[in-house]
Amino acid sequence: MPYPEMMIAPMREDLVRVGFTEMKTPAEVDAALANETRTALVVVNSVCGCAAAMMRPAVYLSLQGQKKPEVLTTVFAGQDMEATDRTRDYITGYPPSSPSVALFKDGELAYFMERHQIEGRHPEDIAADLKAAYEEHC
Repeated sequence: MPYPEMMIAPMREDLVRVGFTEMKTPAEVDAALANETRTALVVVNSVCGCAAAMMRPAVYLSLQGQKKPEVLTTVFAGQDMEATDRTRDYITGYPPSSPSVALFKDGELAYFMERHQIEGRHPEDIAADLKAAYEEHC
């Protein structure tokens, strides 16, 4: 059962205020990803502590460099379930993971950071991994 929206609104806002577009329906996911040829970052947001303390700050830090994805999108696992499921259809070869970060290039998954690569790590270290992916793919 989803959390009350007033509880998670600040968690959504953490990404929206730095330029991310939310995808709340499967149609919004397809509109954002189906024919996108630019580099696109998809953050699978979550209410868990590792999303708040590690993933969201790391994503913000990772975007401070020169090279970064052209399109920034996010979906909220456990809240916007159908949109999250549709997003996971694009993230091939990996089990569902939240929080997580996917980088697409030319419509294909180029890089994926799973929850186990986020948990227990410092945001600066996670950001460094994301920046390395941007350097390679953006």
